[in-house]
Amino acid sequence: MDQQPKQQQIQIKIPDDVLRGFHANMMAVAHSKEEFVLDFVNVYPWQKSGIVGSRIILTPGHLKRIIAALTENLKKYEKQHGQIETAQSPSDEIGFKTA
Repeated sequence: MDQQPKQQQIQIKIPDDVLRGFHANMMAVAHSKEEFVLDFVNVYPWQKSGIVGSRIILTPGHLKRIIAALTENLKKYEKQHGQIETAQSPSDEIGFKTA
């Protein structure tokens, strides 16, 4: 007899401020042995400034699963909508200052 794990349903609530989303046009990545830190940033080139809208801290194992999920979904998207061209990197190097 095959015993398959039971699927568990989880109720997830999204607060209104998270539900509306945040536009990020840059991401900064830092890591240690135990974690990856992803800062999603909206940079305003005409002001030469930006704001971090979200910081996500992940274990290396979870990061690897996220990369696999994104890769799979990107393939599905391109199969349905066509090849996506990679956006050009900014021509100027962006440096960071701490306040």
